[in-house]
Amino acid sequence: MSVFVSGATGFIAQHIVGQLLDQNYKVIGSARSQAKIDDLQKKFGNNPNLSMVIVPDISKLDAFEETFKTHGKEIKYVLHTASPFTFDVADFEKDLLIPARNGTLGILEAIKKYAADTVERFVITSSFAAVFDLNNLTNDSVTFNEESWNPDTWESCQRDGGSAYCGSKKIAEETAWKFYNENKEHLKFKMSAINPVYVFGPQRFDADVTKTLNTSCEFINAALHSTPDKLPQPFAGGYIDVRDVAKAHLYAFQKENTIGRRLIMSEGKFNTQDILNYLNADFPVLKGTIPIGKPEEGIEHSTDGAKTDNHKTKEILGFEFIGLKQTIDDTAAQILKHEGRL
Repeated sequence: MSVFVSGATGFIAQHIVGQLLDQNYKVIGSARSQAKIDDLQKKFGNNPNLSMVIVPDISKLDAFEETFKTHGKEIKYVLHTASPFTFDVADFEKDLLIPARNGTLGILEAIKKYAADTVERFVITSSFAAVFDLNNLTNDSVTFNEESWNPDTWESCQRDGGSAYCGSKKIAEETAWKFYNENKEHLKFKMSAINPVYVFGPQRFDADVTKTLNTSCEFINAALHSTPDKLPQPFAGGYIDVRDVAKAHLYAFQKENTIGRRLIMSEGKFNTQDILNYLNADFPVLKGTIPIGKPEEGIEHSTDGAKTDNHKTKEILGFEFIGLKQTIDDTAAQILKHEGRL
């Protein structure tokens, strides 16, 4: 039996696929084109346990029909990682909301139609964006946990790119739980959701280090390539390492105590200054080439603003998360080595 990973070429998904192959699972991944498939299979050394299918456009409700019609009887676990992750879009509905909702609904309908008796677990890669309230991030009296939901609606989230992205994650996850609760009497599978904050960590393959990285890692990449007289764009949020997020996806279908759960993947806070602090402290090669900023303004240990309480997730998973220093250092070291600076 196989594990199906949608969007298998993504940053998190490549780590998931790698961990699955390391544990000798058979993996069927989807990608948007044959070129992407060829590239990923080559990176994994043409591993015979990895096969791929083309799913060109997840915004189409029938996008996963052919895959499950052909392979449904051999798929035991489904990890749905495919979803757009960008804030820079022209049309919020077309570029974010519809693909996020339809991709989720389409894959669930395909499972129901062709693999209702074989798929045992369904894990959706959601986001902390489906959990938090953008209007309360600085509110000291607010705590977000596994029961919290982003209050935005389809209409209200379309005020800007960031809100629309966050809304798309909420809508996709909400769609999945609604489908699951309405159909669970007719389906064999149990469901879990993974809700990561900003995901740092090295690319699964050094070859994927490019001038611009995926949205989260770009914060570190931008800081690495800033100059003493020009600070990188200030930013703050929660962080988690990609290797832990991937591990959580495997635990989510391997363990019984994850059934029906939302798992908030977060190990703490960061801001741009925290990134600069670790880069300056841990990489002598960068001395004098990047800004120092104001070291005392890092927020790694700050208790200001809304809190994130994911102690339930940590109890369920039972493994220790990678800290901010290691995730920044490992991300930066890979980039610097790729550029011949380490």
